[in-house]
Amino acid sequence: MSTGFQPAELSFIVALSNAGSLSGAARELGITTSAVSKRLAFIESRVGVPLVNRTTRRMSLTPEGEVLLEHARRILGEIADLDQLLTSSKAVPKGQLRVNATLGFGRLHIAPAISQYVLKYPQVDVQLQLSVDPPALSDDQFDVCIRFGAPADTRVIAKRLAANRRLLCASPKYLEQHGEPKSPADLARHNCICIRQGDEAYGVWRLFTGREAGRGADAVRVRGNLTTNDGEIAVNWALDGHGILMRAEWDIERYLQSGRLAQVLPSYKTPDADIYAVYPQRHQLSARIRTFVEFLSHSFKRFK
Repeated sequence: MSTGFQPAELSFIVALSNAGSLSGAARELGITTSAVSKRLAFIESRVGVPLVNRTTRRMSLTPEGEVLLEHARRILGEIADLDQLLTSSKAVPKGQLRVNATLGFGRLHIAPAISQYVLKYPQVDVQLQLSVDPPALSDDQFDVCIRFGAPADTRVIAKRLAANRRLLCASPKYLEQHGEPKSPADLARHNCICIRQGDEAYGVWRLFTGREAGRGADAVRVRGNLTTNDGEIAVNWALDGHGILMRAEWDIERYLQSGRLAQVLPSYKTPDADIYAVYPQRHQLSARIRTFVEFLSHSFKRFK
């Protein structure tokens, strides 16, 4: 049976998924719950398959509903981009912008940047989701993802926002009690605070002295009695004097300047993990994505 979907119906499916319940969708759409139920039933009857599994309190999408949701988000985004490209509204970003970032960097830098961005472009509705592990680039849940390191996927555009050096650091208290390592090999006898994140090799720190990562590299297996998947917690442990930590400069810069943390093995470098804004190629003409990425790039000039 031909579906003949209209943009309003696609928006309805997206709103239903975002709300998580029929009553929640009713509040978001400004209609009654019974009206939401009737509209859903009409769409399901027309396409000939159930789209939603209903329970008394919550709902979930069926496999067919998930497929429809994925295409609805993509189509609505392309419609908004086309409207801005072909009409006078091109210069005025508007519509929904879905952003993903890591927990620590998202809290400290992306959220404040979004606050300033929407003051400048109030017609853009931004949804920010923070996560420990970044979503797959093939996932269509987000318009822009903030990543560390350039992705190898050629289907996406990666805009470099800022440099991101990783530094070894520890509190002066810890270094006074346990001594300061003079070479990477010395790290093996120190208590090292480890972070489990993404696909990075856990408990292995790579340091090198050459200009290029990998040349003259020392791969040091470190260990310690404190491990976490949250960078903020790891930094706090280092501040409390528990051990040596490898952390991005953006996260510990203020503590290095205040003297609460001291850099360890400053003559050694670690592999770069520069900060990138990643988005699908089909969105490169979107005014809201283009202006948002440009806004972030300008905001992060102090990291460069």
